[in-house]
Amino acid sequence: MLSAYISHPDCLKHDMGPGHPECPERLHAIADMLLSKGYSDFMVPYDAPLASVEQLTRAHSVLYVNELLDRAPTEGYERLDPDTLMNPYTVPAALRSAGAAVLATDLVLRGEVATAFCNIRPPGHHAERGACMGFCFFNNVAVGIRHALDVHGLERVALIDFDVHHGNGSADILAGDERVLMCSIFEKGLYPLGKDEQPGGSNMVHVGMDSRTGSAEFRSLVDAAWMPALEAFRPQLVYISAGFDAHREDDMGNLGLVDADYEWVTQRLLDLARRHAQGRIVSCLEGGYVMNPLARSAAAHVKVLIGAD
Repeated sequence: MLSAYISHPDCLKHDMGPGHPECPERLHAIADMLLSKGYSDFMVPYDAPLASVEQLTRAHSVLYVNELLDRAPTEGYERLDPDTLMNPYTVPAALRSAGAAVLATDLVLRGEVATAFCNIRPPGHHAERGACMGFCFFNNVAVGIRHALDVHGLERVALIDFDVHHGNGSADILAGDERVLMCSIFEKGLYPLGKDEQPGGSNMVHVGMDSRTGSAEFRSLVDAAWMPALEAFRPQLVYISAGFDAHREDDMGNLGLVDADYEWVTQRLLDLARRHAQGRIVSCLEGGYVMNPLARSAAAHVKVLIGAD
């Protein structure tokens, strides 16, 4: 069974100004690498639809969604926080990114594909129920998860977040929802400062790592902290917030991971999904800001999702 590749040209039009690390070139770099590796031949391309307000408000407050839509500028930039800006094309891009997670959920649960990779921007895992931050507007993966739970009626869904930054928005939205088990690894002392120290609830497994921890400790912590909880939870669907900024060539963090770590962790998660979730995985792009390591790491991730040797 082929995998889904979900993106949209609207995701390239969102721009936060010259020199901003969360730039349209990120999607080009990944798409070009997947094409050059031949991985695109094993993926069915889909255009991401626009998420509806109903879909968004399963994860976000109605007030927040309406306020964000109303703040869309007709020209120039609208600054929402020191790092996060809107241009006239931001709202369609954000709606497509959240819509990609919804479409991916539908595709895997209808059995049309086993796995899906959403090459989308803006990212989402910092967006909280009632606040945007950290380059994120809507929490794409949380919108997808709530769609799986509330529309498709799943009872147990896992979210894995291996971005170098703590997925505070996903934790804010999903904490206390016992239908969800969220497992994350992140570098301590990075943005968003203090958010990783907030109580998360019994359905959260957050593991902060020291700077320059490296591959061996990363793999050890995944096996020790994540896997027993995931095996006991037996998820029916696995979501991944796929951030690649923990790579040693990405200056957003200092964990020192390499391409092979992303391949390894994806294989661990695919094995889990095959045991409990009929192999079903939805992956959404989060961080990763240096083009070459981003593209290589995403390709290593997708290589496993498509079952390439």
